[in-house]
Parts: sequence; C-alpha cells; structure tokens
Amino acid sequence: MSSKFVRSSKFRHVFGTPAKKENTFDGVKVSRSAWDSNKVKANPKFLGVCWEAAGGGSMAVLSLDNTGKLKADTPLISGHKGPVLDFDFNPFNDNIVASVSEDTTVKVWGLPQGGLTSTLTTPLVSLETHNRKVGTADFHPTASNILATSGTEPCLKLWDIEKGSELYSINNIAADIIQSVSWNSDGSLLAAGSKDKKLRVLDPRTDKIAYDFEAHQGPKGFRALYLTKPQERIFSVGFSKQSERQYSLWDPKNTSEPLATANVDTAAGLLMPFYDNDTCVLFLAGKGDGNIRYFEVTDEGQFIYYLTEYKSNTAQNGMGMLPKRAVDVSSCEITRLFKATSGGIVEPISFTVPRKSGQFQEDLYPETAAPIPTLTSEEYKSGKNAHPKFMSLAPGADRPVVANTTFTPQVSSGGGSSPHGGSEVEKLRARVAELEAELKKKEARIKELEGK
Repeated sequence: MSSKFVRSSKFRHVFGTPAKKENTFDGVKVSRSAWDSNKVKANPKFLGVCWEAAGGGSMAVLSLDNTGKLKADTPLISGHKGPVLDFDFNPFNDNIVASVSEDTTVKVWGLPQGGLTSTLTTPLVSLETHNRKVGTADFHPTASNILATSGTEPCLKLWDIEKGSELYSINNIAADIIQSVSWNSDGSLLAAGSKDKKLRVLDPRTDKIAYDFEAHQGPKGFRALYLTKPQERIFSVGFSKQSERQYSLWDPKNTSEPLATANVDTAAGLLMPFYDNDTCVLFLAGKGDGNIRYFEVTDEGQFIYYLTEYKSNTAQNGMGMLPKRAVDVSSCEITRLFKATSGGIVEPISFTVPRKSGQFQEDLYPETAAPIPTLTSEEYKSGKNAHPKFMSLAPGADRPVVANTTFTPQVSSGGGSSPHGGSEVEKLRARVAELEAELKKKEARIKELEGK
C-alpha cells in the first residue's frame, strides 16, 4: 500500500492494548442486522450496543465500570417495534441517548444516574414523521438538543428533541439510501453519504445542497467523516470499481479530485473510520477484520501517512470510540476503542503513546471539545454558528460539568405519539409529497424516452 511510507512522528509507536478478560463486557448480544452502523458507541459513563432481540427492538446501555459477565436479565432499552439500527449519546448530557429503528421512529431516552436497574420501555420523546427505516442518528456538535436522522428514504430530518418538534425535513436529497451523516466542527454543514455513490454537503437550514460529488465508484456503500484538524477536510471510505476497499481525503473547496486516495485491500467488510481531532490520528477498522490500521493526517506531502496496525485473531462486527475527555492521561492514552465480536464480547482497546515521564504530556493533549453547548436550539434555527468550547485535560484543571438534569421535554412520549399532535395526518402528507416527487421523476423519464 503506497500510504505506508513512514516519516518521523511522535505517533509512530502508538500501540493498542486489549483489556484483561475481567475488564471486558461478556455476554453481549450484538445486533445481527445487515444495516451498516457501528452498533457500538460510548460516552464517559456508558457503553451502548444495538442489541439482538426477538420480536422488537432493543439496545443495551451498560455502565463503563460494570464489566465482566453480564447477567441473563440485564436491563435493556426496549421501546421500539423493530430492530434498533443506530443511536447517539447527547454530547452535552451523558444521561440522554437517542435511538432510531426499522419501525420508522426516533426515540429519546433518559438514563438514570448509575445506569439502568430495570428495562426501560417508555421514552421521554417519540418522533414519528419518517416513513421508512431510520438508520442514522447524529447530535449537533455545538447546539443543544439538535438531532439529525436519516435512513432508507431520500430524506434527512433535523429535530429539536427537547421540544419534540421537527425543525427541517430535506426531501429528495439522494437517489438511494443515506448511509452516513457527519457534522462539520461548528455544525454549519453536514456531509451525507448515499448508496448512489454521491457525497452531498448541505446546510439543513437552507434546504439546499451546497455541492455534491462522486466519492467512490464501487457499488457497495460508503461513509463520509468530517475532520477538523489540521484543516477542515472530508474523509471517506468505500470501494473502488474493482471492489477494493478504499479511502479518500477531500478538500471542501475543490472536490474535483481527492487530496489523497489509496486502496487498502480486497476484503469485503465495510470500513469503520474513527478520528481523533486532537492528535490527527485516524483509525480504520474493517467489519470482519481482526486488525485496526491507523494513520496520521497532515496538511502536507501525501496528507495521510500510515503508522502501523493493531492485530488480533478475533474479528470485529462493531466498534465505538470513547470521547477524548474520558481518556486516561496518566497512561498517555490518546484513544480507547470498544471492539464488539460475534462471540458476545465487547473488548476495550487502549491506544497509548509510550513515554517515560509520568508528567502530563501537553503535546499529546491539546485542549479538547468541552461538553458545553455554544448555541441554543433557537440560535441555531436563527442561522447562527459557533465553534465548540474547549477544555484542558491536565490534572487539576477546571473541567466543565456535564448537564444531567436540564433536559425537560416539553412534550410527553404519549405512548409513542407524534409531537406534532397529528401523527397520521403528518405521515399521510409526507407520503403524498413523496409520491408526487416520484411521479414527476417518472413523467420526466417518459418524456426523455419519447424524445429519443
């Protein structure tokens, strides 16, 4: 692989250490859904997992310190009627999580302090204007309580989860399933990757696509991920025409060709990208692989430099990344990934930089994004943008406290009712709009054929 040229770097010798068996999560039933999601996410308190359940949709939310063999009656979140396809933790409230499902609904859950002690079936809010499977959930990086969702319909929706209201619905933005959504650093734009091979960048508040381009030529899906440093770029993973796994780095100012691109290998599993914006280290974990490759992203030369890889004989079918504010700075840990396997184990893997000194390593830990919003939902709706607040990870430094009691939904779940006070009417209106759009496309196609 051409990207394996290695230059001098303080991350050249980063190594991954798997947790001891007693510090893993054993007995985890990871969802076997074919939908391409990571199936695992984490915040400083909890590990979330899309759960394999018969007759409904469930997810597990486990306390990070509750490792070992799970009990047979482990409490779950079980409020969906179809499999949970994705979820996201609120970045400004560790006790709020939003889940999306095959049952077309988006649900917001409140987690008790200390974690679940019984199965949770009643959400704080249920949002029900999607017409098909919902497969992505992504909270806004700077505005409080703003959530983006998308799925198998060519539509992307933004919600104010506290008010239980749909803010924006951008219809017909893709010709196929939307597979990934990623916000840029200030939340002014998001990138949506679709199975039609197109990567689209848009500001949902304008209902217009800023630009789009073909990211990968392969017929399988791909993902897009905004990178904040060293400059704002878009990283994508997908497949080449020859079905080789491939990555590319794009300059948003010129997408005519990638800044860097490389074929990784010919394996069939989709690549899961994870990026540490503070160190500019990029991790690629393929589904079905046992290894995790990592790279350093720079603003010079070939832009992406291969570092090395973590090797394991156990294949992963899902993976999540711990937020930077929760890593162990005393051991020079820069990233912690949670690897899910088909054997029912979720294994923490700590990636560290070897240093002899026991002092705080300032070069490894620049200020990182703080769990404090810089915009209200109203400010975001008015068109304002703001960069994240930052915090120091140095021992003894003042750290902002994550809010855990300020989320007060202004609507009730109503047993799964729509926050719009007319769920069925809204669904029918949306379906009519969708059918009208399809009809216009078919009429245009007929005219095109008649003109030939």
